[in-house]
Amino acid sequence: MKLNNWLFKQVDNSALIVFRIFFGVLITLEAWGAILTGWIDRTLLEGEFTFNFIGFDFLQPLPGNGMYFYYGLMGLCGVCVALGYRYRIAMFSYGLMWAGVYLMQKSSYNNHYYLLMLLCGIMTLLPANHYASLDAKRNPSIKRIAMPNWVYIIIIAQLWIVYTYASIAKLYPDWLDASVPARLMRARADYPLVGDLLQESWVHYAIAYVGILFDGLIIPALLWKPTRKWAFFISIFFHLFNSIVFQIGIFPYLSLAFTLFFFEPKTIHKLFIRRKPYYDAQEVHVPSYSKVGITLFALYFATQIALPLRHWFITDDVLWTEEGHRLSWRMMLRSKSGNITFIGEDKQTGERFAIDHEAMLSRKQKRAIATKPDMIWQMAQRLRKKYEAEGREVAIYANSQIQVNGRKYKKLVNDTIDLGQEPWDHFGHHDWLLPSEDYLTDPSLKRNN
Repeated sequence: MKLNNWLFKQVDNSALIVFRIFFGVLITLEAWGAILTGWIDRTLLEGEFTFNFIGFDFLQPLPGNGMYFYYGLMGLCGVCVALGYRYRIAMFSYGLMWAGVYLMQKSSYNNHYYLLMLLCGIMTLLPANHYASLDAKRNPSIKRIAMPNWVYIIIIAQLWIVYTYASIAKLYPDWLDASVPARLMRARADYPLVGDLLQESWVHYAIAYVGILFDGLIIPALLWKPTRKWAFFISIFFHLFNSIVFQIGIFPYLSLAFTLFFFEPKTIHKLFIRRKPYYDAQEVHVPSYSKVGITLFALYFATQIALPLRHWFITDDVLWTEEGHRLSWRMMLRSKSGNITFIGEDKQTGERFAIDHEAMLSRKQKRAIATKPDMIWQMAQRLRKKYEAEGREVAIYANSQIQVNGRKYKKLVNDTIDLGQEPWDHFGHHDWLLPSEDYLTDPSLKRNN
């Protein structure tokens, strides 16, 4: 079969081996960096609870210093990945612990966190410890200088999905007129050396259109040999710019590490791992599990392609409702802010009273909750349960005013509906969200300040 020949042809594994080392170092820095920078305190420990992904209510931060030990252990797993020591156990453990934190909180939500969770799962399955690893030194029988071609295919396919959807998501008026980049750069006016430059109108248009073109074309450009080197140098500039301006941790460097899979294996071998014998026999080894493996990965990639499309099947605009926003590679696309109040109503007496919900939240949570319908709903559920524990039956109402991309404030939530009694639908629309109507299309609602 041609498909089997394509997927299971053996190729040199230098790129995977070198990437494993880079990946292990980067995920170690991500874990231990969260301790050193205070991210754990700001994101997980300041509030009374975290806004977990709905359905994962059992995931909450460990008490005391538990989350510091948690991240310390994650970092040790990253070191083991880099060294190739008990590789699959270390990689699986890091991925499981990372997924736990990812699903535990949303106030510091980032598409890159989601990508890292997926990559940990993929890397667990890859034969990345078959050379230059402590595992291969301990057990020479696993030593290999080749790997199946599907390793390249899976990694490149995953990256292509991420970048393509990121490019498509930018094709909307507020991005195309550069107003969103302008607002994003305004918050960086005090950066040394580049702060003033980032306020220039031409820079905003450059960010807008280079972003679209880079995300849409970088994978094909890296795959095509005549443009590969140019694409690589452009990638260096693009990702270093993102690292300096947006300060998004390890991910620009992780993206650069992925370029290992686009260059000729012989090139990677010569540059990084010359002592390893180079493989070019191009044998085909079809394993007994090939049909099951192909089916599982086909389902995985079908899901990856489908998830970012779901917002098109949900009422209203995703920029307004946020329904279908997560897990969809909608990165750095909009600017939102808002304010919210919660009102309780005693169902026995009819008495209404203001609820000081902010006393329960961290600074990050306070900034995020007004603009995130799922967090508003979760807060209402938590408040309802709190009063039930006190022996009171209380209706919970919310009044949220938000602005999107600098527009005037508009009410997001119907404040006559008891959110404590509303169910949550992961794939549908919630009628307690007020319609956006012409809010996102009427130019008169846009403000210049």
